[in-house]
Amino acid sequence: MSTTPTPAPATATRPPRTGGDLVIESLTALGADTVFGLPGQHALGLFDALRRAPGVRYVGLRVENNAGFAADAYARTTHRVAPLLVSTGPGALLTLPALQEAAAGSAAVLAIGSQVPVAGLGGGRHGYLHELPDQAAAFRGVVKSVHTVRAASQIPSAVAAAWESALSAPHGPVWLEIPQDVLLAPVDVPPVTELAVAPRELLPRRELIAEAARRLGDARRPVILAGGGVVRAGAEAELLALAERLRAPVATTFGGKGAFPWEHPLSLQSWLEDRHTTDFLEDADTLLVVGSGLGELSSNYHTFRPRGRVVQIEADLGKLESNHAGLGLHADARAALAALLAELPEQLPQQLPERRPYEASPHEPSPEGAVAALLARVRDRLDGQGLAAERRILAAVRTALPDDAVSCWDMTILAYWAWSAFDPRRTNALHSAQGAGGLGYGFPAALGAAVAAPGRPVLAVSGDGGAMYSLAELATARQCDLPVTWLIVDDGGYGILREYMTDAFGATTAEATELTRPDFVALAGAFGVPAVRTSPERLAADLAAALAAPGPSVVVLPARLRMFAPTHLTA
Repeated sequence: MSTTPTPAPATATRPPRTGGDLVIESLTALGADTVFGLPGQHALGLFDALRRAPGVRYVGLRVENNAGFAADAYARTTHRVAPLLVSTGPGALLTLPALQEAAAGSAAVLAIGSQVPVAGLGGGRHGYLHELPDQAAAFRGVVKSVHTVRAASQIPSAVAAAWESALSAPHGPVWLEIPQDVLLAPVDVPPVTELAVAPRELLPRRELIAEAARRLGDARRPVILAGGGVVRAGAEAELLALAERLRAPVATTFGGKGAFPWEHPLSLQSWLEDRHTTDFLEDADTLLVVGSGLGELSSNYHTFRPRGRVVQIEADLGKLESNHAGLGLHADARAALAALLAELPEQLPQQLPERRPYEASPHEPSPEGAVAALLARVRDRLDGQGLAAERRILAAVRTALPDDAVSCWDMTILAYWAWSAFDPRRTNALHSAQGAGGLGYGFPAALGAAVAAPGRPVLAVSGDGGAMYSLAELATARQCDLPVTWLIVDDGGYGILREYMTDAFGATTAEATELTRPDFVALAGAFGVPAVRTSPERLAADLAAALAAPGPSVVVLPARLRMFAPTHLTA
């Protein structure tokens, strides 16, 4: 009897590794475990490779700009590199507003985009889909560095170079582009398992530290202005120690919120748009500026005029002495502050009772007394403007928000209040788009922060105008089940532009500032996201309930808020 041989079981054919695999392997070798992005035809080699990288979490958003904002907040929250994967042409260009914000906020976003096939590089008009004469040129004025790959063997080194650039002080976004055919081509090299990078350390020069310490040690009225560079460098402990050593009052810029304890007796908080604070900073005989370029928002719209000496520590060389002359230290904030602490004696001559100027007469209180008097003057100014409703709403948000929460704020009137008046209660816990000032940051940034900080509640705050930029990401929040509560303050238009136009011209162009908008509660429900319409009286309770519930949620507050009166127009 004959038998029919049993056929051997079919052996699964492993798909060939490609240039896309080299990208993902390189990112993994450098420590990446999360990437953000949105696929496109030219970038499919990247996204195909993601299927073979089980240790990498992909978070896909619905608009490239929003994916960039999410990566920005992830980088800020973790102090790590946030990879962002997008396609050629329109997909790449849509990341530019987010990358501009990442540059302003020193967020280490590694944006990787595809390109037309290699044959189409060089500016020729070959008619490829998404073709641009020089795609990289669009990024050169926005990011720290631009990298272009033309062959698969270049990928690991190019990824490593871009990663190193993003993490070198000051942190910032970088752009890497790889042609479509390079991403798709099979590669015959071993998997990338190890890549070495050495982000540049920006250490201060010894002679400058010695001179800065001498000036601060001799100062009779030292004051410190701490910017976002302190937060990005993780220099909060050094800042606190130096302030207490000098017994120097500390103000934080809007980007530096959380760098110094809000309720500390030496804390001037963040009232930088108040003339009383501007006067206090101007009156310092030595002002130490750390991690700030003293730009428009940090100088009360360039009305700040220091009367004493300025010592500036700044990692971004272009910002050093760009607005005010002084002793400039091109250095990382943490390294420079640590060096100053090592240089200054534990007991400064100015701390002795007979040398302390604040205590020389009843008219010159102690530093702590001077801080308390300043904050009282700020409160008195606000009390005279009929802004009790705005202050109660901001207080309700603070009451509802747990101390360990992260908050992300869009460009909206309540956020402008938060810049000056909100206590984040911990460092690196409040992020906003105040660097570049683009709309739509709050909600997608909160999604990125939620990915970065699992287990911590996350709040996004937007106006109805800014919310319209981000509505598609309700699908992302639901699909990824991210615990983000989105507070939408609905005032029927671009509220801050309405105020600006009214103040400047006496009226608004209603077609530009007044908006038709959806029923946000119903719209959130269509995405399967729980939503509630609240009131100023119920806001604290409704927000607290939403933040305590699992998954995403929306709270809509119909309210027309006002800004406090500016003080720079009469300076």
